[in-house]
Amino acid sequence: MSKKSISRKSRTDFNRLDKQEDKDIDFSDSPEITPEMFARTVVRKGLKLVPQKSQITLRMDTDVLEWFKTQGKGYQTRMNALLRAYMQAQKNHHKRLTKK
Repeated sequence: MSKKSISRKSRTDFNRLDKQEDKDIDFSDSPEITPEMFARTVVRKGLKLVPQKSQITLRMDTDVLEWFKTQGKGYQTRMNALLRAYMQAQKNHHKRLTKK
């Protein structure tokens, strides 16, 4: 059995990119970033691994689901982010209570 690497070596000239200044970058084919685009972003700090996802069936109030859907594409990701933030807040709250 061959032990060939399946990774390809990058042909990017990283030294040239390091020396390149922002003013030299051609953004003509890049779309303008709008406030609406920023409103739909999901912020993740650092380069942590994204937790594995599990597909579930979940019953929720129709009006809650419809509201999230009106927020546009990515509503499930935003719902997950809100649940994660709540989970983290509860963990932090529990830690503070147990330290006393």
